[in-house]
Amino acid sequence: MFSRLMATLCVALVFASPAAAQPLEGGLKIVVGYAPGGASDRAARLVADALRVELGTTVIVENKTGAGGRLSAQQVKATPPGQNVLMMGNPAINVVAPLVFSNVGYDQYKDFVPVSQVTQYDFAVAVGAAVPVREFRHLLAWLRANPEQANFAVPATGSLPHFFALMIAEKAGVKAQVIGYRGSAPAITDLIGGQVPVGVDTLDSMLAQHEGGKLRILSVGAAKRSTDTSNLPTLRESGVDVVADGWNVLFAPASMPPERIARLARAIEKVMKDPAVQSRFRAANMVPVASSQQQTAKMLEAYRAKWEPVVKASGIQQ
Repeated sequence: MFSRLMATLCVALVFASPAAAQPLEGGLKIVVGYAPGGASDRAARLVADALRVELGTTVIVENKTGAGGRLSAQQVKATPPGQNVLMMGNPAINVVAPLVFSNVGYDQYKDFVPVSQVTQYDFAVAVGAAVPVREFRHLLAWLRANPEQANFAVPATGSLPHFFALMIAEKAGVKAQVIGYRGSAPAITDLIGGQVPVGVDTLDSMLAQHEGGKLRILSVGAAKRSTDTSNLPTLRESGVDVVADGWNVLFAPASMPPERIARLARAIEKVMKDPAVQSRFRAANMVPVASSQQQTAKMLEAYRAKWEPVVKASGIQQ
């Protein structure tokens, strides 16, 4: 009798669990605006792996490349209310592009709702192994002596790396030819292959190739040197007075019901607090962030307040 009573109580407790413990119906899709292998793609796949267990459903990552990530935003914007779709956004898509391009096809404020930040990263400036410079100041001198070589690979046209490449060229006194790719992986492939001499991208995307001697990082955008990369000077130390950092944030389309957005935000924050998940991010040279929906919105507000005046003052228009 006692064992039967205990069994009944256990069943009752299962059915009394919060709604968040129930599987998410319909699965979840995370759309990434860049090719596989880059920082946004790797972050999305690590989050997806963790959410499959947390949400008890299928979570897939879809790469919608083109137009510097803007095609992914246009696709997610048009998501019908009944579908579970998130976009892996970054400063290129959600801050810079709307200021630089005359018509991006979406409104960064009206069409998306921030859900949760998952990473923070620094940008880096690197050269291919065949370029005969080992310090950032040497790069500036080399560009002045070889202005026809002022070709910069960046992961997306209209991104912050694009903006930083123009700043570097201005510092060197040369005219830059900025080549936007469909993500970090193809940009770094051409940098390693010598098709383009200089690259600006996320530090985590370049670090393994730097350590393997396939390219050479000259400077990073951090506010100060990291203990993990203490041999790499910052841009400020190199004479460019800027802190170049970024983030990956998951955004929901405005069509998604608020209660579902809140549930996804809680689930993402929970998995990002998991030490095992954080270890996987660090193993991939990424800095994990566990952030609530409110904290994410506050971070975005501060970031936009910092960079929108700078981008507008640059006069860059596409």
